[in-house]
Amino acid sequence: MSRAMFLFVRSSMVRRYGMSRPDWQRNPGNVRAMRHVFPRTMKLCLFFTLLLAGMVVAADFDLLITNALIADGSGAPLVKGSIAVKGGKIVAVGQIEGAADQIIDAGGNVAAPGFIDVHTHSEDICLNPAAANFLRMGVTTIVTGNCGHSRTDVAKFFAEIEESKVALNVATLIGHGSVRDQGMGGSFIRAPNAEQLAVMKGLVDQAMKDGAVGLSTGLIYVPGSFAKTEELIELAKSAAAHDGIYVSHMRYETVRIFEALDEIIRIAKEAKIRAEVSHIKLSGPTAWGKAAEVLAVLDKARAEGLQITHDQYAYTASSTGLRQTLPDSALEGEREDFIARIADPQQKAEIIAQMAEMRVRQGRKDYSYAVIARCKSDPTLNGKTIPEAAKMKRGADTLEDQIEFILDLEAQGGASAIFHGMNEDDLQAFLKHPLTMIASDGGPRRLGEDVPHPRSYGNNARVLGRYVRELKLLSLEEAVRRMTSLPAQTFRLKDRGQLKAGAFADIVIFDPAKVTDPSTFNDPHHHAEGFSDVIVNGGVVIRDGKLTEVRSGGPLRLKEP
Repeated sequence: MSRAMFLFVRSSMVRRYGMSRPDWQRNPGNVRAMRHVFPRTMKLCLFFTLLLAGMVVAADFDLLITNALIADGSGAPLVKGSIAVKGGKIVAVGQIEGAADQIIDAGGNVAAPGFIDVHTHSEDICLNPAAANFLRMGVTTIVTGNCGHSRTDVAKFFAEIEESKVALNVATLIGHGSVRDQGMGGSFIRAPNAEQLAVMKGLVDQAMKDGAVGLSTGLIYVPGSFAKTEELIELAKSAAAHDGIYVSHMRYETVRIFEALDEIIRIAKEAKIRAEVSHIKLSGPTAWGKAAEVLAVLDKARAEGLQITHDQYAYTASSTGLRQTLPDSALEGEREDFIARIADPQQKAEIIAQMAEMRVRQGRKDYSYAVIARCKSDPTLNGKTIPEAAKMKRGADTLEDQIEFILDLEAQGGASAIFHGMNEDDLQAFLKHPLTMIASDGGPRRLGEDVPHPRSYGNNARVLGRYVRELKLLSLEEAVRRMTSLPAQTFRLKDRGQLKAGAFADIVIFDPAKVTDPSTFNDPHHHAEGFSDVIVNGGVVIRDGKLTEVRSGGPLRLKEP
């Protein structure tokens, strides 16, 4: 019995029987009398003990992060403090007193808002709901549906996300290419008629009502590549009516990029919509060195009142389907149509000539800059350059052999590839601009599958390790802002991207001295390092560097003003 309980019992005896402890010892009759009251007294003791215990268990917070260097997402200097979480939201930031059900001692490491990756391809997120590659580099929110490809049944997509219990937050764009495919069908090499355009506008409108954050285009991909600017303006107006954003993989990222910039600026102006340049880059030697000119065009548009931003991944290589090396005219229609074209000697010769001319225009002698990432029909080709693969399959690696190999591969189902096509100086110039967000262009990955681009594992870690810590191109606080509050504001992700009272508790804790991206192009399957704890909507999904069983993510729907 505790001393407090003993004193309570003693005082009860004195009040009830007017006796002290010596009385009990001197008068056995009193002891016998006490037997009748003792059970009732002990019940009272138990009642008050449980009451006091309940008062202790009712903690002030669900989670308390202590001893942290707080980067709040605004770009303000780091400050020491704590973060309190209750009911999935942050309730206090700073010097905090109070009890918590769970306490995480940050150990002097940085606590920041969970990173927001606005450019992913995660339509298959429900097949990999843990999304460990994103979480392990601090990403707690992703935006999918980029480059014109998305689910068009947004309400159903969000329902599936809820049922799958994903570990992070998922927002989506409505993809123009997917809308065009559904609204037109058949041949895409023309403009839609009035009826088809109305159907397409209706699809965009419904997707926005169901919570999509905007409209995306992929203007180097079929069928989007066949769309005229006027079509894009009309569809962008439908997204703008719901305060959505227009996000574009522009028509050109090569030496013709200025034509593409003129187009996105025109769309933003005429549709009265915010615009985002996806994965801003300059591809090909003939385009290198023009980053300052590109940014000047965008800055001028902003000075004229347009809201245009851009995102970027921190690598000088891109990744997409190998079919993008073919002219659009070769890809119109179904695969059977393509096979028929290359079976026709005259049409095949024209395609080969166009592909060779494209090499010259980009300042390349061949396809040695392209590495196969995933080939379903022949996995032995994964990791091989196009000249190496052509030599394996055709016995020679001349430019014509390389083109013939690409055509044969496309006829067999195609492949994805990594294209080492950018310049480090341009990358750094874009990265330094204050309106450039950090985005991976990646997707959910499982360790060991194929030879993918390392950006899906290491993009955020690479920025923090290489460009912040090593090259000091950005301050840590500014890099965090580009990964958090800037994308949240741009994509209208309400109450995300900052550590402040009332915001959702998406939090990442990392050691800025140890953050690194061990994933490489030759050996990509390695998770980012240096991230100890990740919290999504108040749920701890990574603790001490290990995945937990918690999956506290879900769909994020656009909240219209």
